[in-house]
Amino acid sequence: MTAITSSSILAIAIPVVAFFILIVCYKLILRIFGVVIIPKDTIGIVNKKFVLVGSNRTLRDGEIIALNGEAGLQADTLAPGIHFWFWPWQYGIQTQEFITIEAGNIGVVESRGGSPLSNGRVLAKSVDCDMFQNVRKFLQNGGQRGPQIAIIPPGTYRINTEFFGVEEVKVLEIEDNKIGVVTTKDGKPLTTGEIAGKEVPDHSMFQDGDTFIEHGGFKGLQEQVLLAGRYFINPMFATVEIKPMTEVPIAHVGVVIAYVGEAGVDVTGDSFKHGNLVSKGQKGVCVEPLDPGKYPINPYTHKVENVPTANVVLNWATGKSEAHRLDERLSTITVRSSDGFTFNIDVSQIIHIPGKESPKVIARFGSVANLVTQVLEPTIGNYFRNAAQGSDVIDFLKGRQSRQNDAKAAIAAALKDYDVGAVDTLIGDIVPPAELMKTLTDRKLAEQEKTTYETQREAQVTRQSLQQATAMANTQAQVVDAERSVSIAEFGARAAVKKAEGEASAKQTQATADAMVVTTVGAAEAGKIKAIGTAEADVIKLKIASMDADNYALVQVAQALASNHIALVPNIMVSGAGGGGSNGLVDVLVANLVRDQSLKSAALAVPAAAPAVPTAEKK
Repeated sequence: MTAITSSSILAIAIPVVAFFILIVCYKLILRIFGVVIIPKDTIGIVNKKFVLVGSNRTLRDGEIIALNGEAGLQADTLAPGIHFWFWPWQYGIQTQEFITIEAGNIGVVESRGGSPLSNGRVLAKSVDCDMFQNVRKFLQNGGQRGPQIAIIPPGTYRINTEFFGVEEVKVLEIEDNKIGVVTTKDGKPLTTGEIAGKEVPDHSMFQDGDTFIEHGGFKGLQEQVLLAGRYFINPMFATVEIKPMTEVPIAHVGVVIAYVGEAGVDVTGDSFKHGNLVSKGQKGVCVEPLDPGKYPINPYTHKVENVPTANVVLNWATGKSEAHRLDERLSTITVRSSDGFTFNIDVSQIIHIPGKESPKVIARFGSVANLVTQVLEPTIGNYFRNAAQGSDVIDFLKGRQSRQNDAKAAIAAALKDYDVGAVDTLIGDIVPPAELMKTLTDRKLAEQEKTTYETQREAQVTRQSLQQATAMANTQAQVVDAERSVSIAEFGARAAVKKAEGEASAKQTQATADAMVVTTVGAAEAGKIKAIGTAEADVIKLKIASMDADNYALVQVAQALASNHIALVPNIMVSGAGGGGSNGLVDVLVANLVRDQSLKSAALAVPAAAPAVPTAEKK
């Protein structure tokens, strides 16, 4: 293999090095020959150092850019590509990348040259200059120096940054349920007495500042607001403050107070003397309230007072407040009774403001909170203080219900004059003095003890009744058996009576029959005896007639003695002193006869043992 010599190495290295030097310095070489290459996405800003011949060698006073070939910064820029005859000793070329405005942003421009701003203007008017890419057209069309009212939308632009300063800012975005309150920095001055500029047409929601100014727009706060959306608004022309939409909640109405508009004309007439109510679009309290909903209302030009149309509860109780917070400054009412005691009362007042009457309330007081502090608080507090001074503490406590009813009527009458309805007045906790409460507590305890003793006594009575009922329940079976035995015995006795009555009736019937038989037989015997007696009497009469009467009697006596086996001559003879013989004998016989009959009668008087009478059950 042939050895490489040093001369051969140099022969190879010198052309290579020269080639790399040529590559690196080609722009310089081309520049020396007046050739300028502008890369893509870049422009060339030309600065002419001098002019060899001609009258317009330099810029006039106040000018910063050359339009006619004067020395200085040139209005025309070099586009990407190759440009000739720009000798390095006469022209300075500065490259500048394209200006890119990203999506979601806008470009705000400020010009370093152009005509002075017009009197009263703070922003330069918009001119046709191809989105600030053509400085020549900008100046020829009367472009003004200073902040430009026109903006650059998102995109890529060939802008001479030596003449125009460009600042990229965020696009204005307003979210849902929000509004944009606009304050412009250019336009006509506001009229004296006005706080916001009236709405003007055709300015595309403040995105076209020139049209806004041309149509008579005012600088400062604007009545018109921006709704949700995206806006290309020049922040040097207008600032936008994001505010929530005005909300009128359910069970409320919104009373609009306008600070802008035409001079208000009262629509209430002489019937309402506490303020003016005006029509929509006029300054003052609008007579027509807003229904519940959301409204794009400028909070600096209009105020909306939400007035509750549902019942509102207000508490005069320290530390207690409702969600509406209207009663957060109210406290427990302290009163003094006629007997000199000081005590506290908690009161709740329920009010209702009719929706149609709400503008009158706002015109009179400005807000519902002012209604509470200016009317309700003194009215209710003074009522209860006056009521307490006319009564002692005990009577006030006892008459709570009547006090409450009286308060409701009195407060309702007072609030009616303010177009407010009083629904109810409720007395809450009443805290009397401690020493008086102890007396009442002792009295109540004594009453409770009395009630307890009475309850215990009633319990003992009930217990006694229970025990008696228990005993009766325990003997109920025996009572039932006894009652059944009595019933059975009663039925048996009734049966025996019925049987006896039947037997008695039978015997009575038998006895009647026997009596009839006996009567019939007796009558027959009597007739027989009568006939025999009559016959014997006739015989006796014949005997008597045949002998002496006395003798007949003796004969009869003798027969009687004989039939009775009586001795004719008595065992004992007693002779009378002065009687005849016949009469004495007769007397003795009669006496003996009487004696014997008496003995027979005595013997008959001792009855024999009566036979046993059968019972009713035996037949």
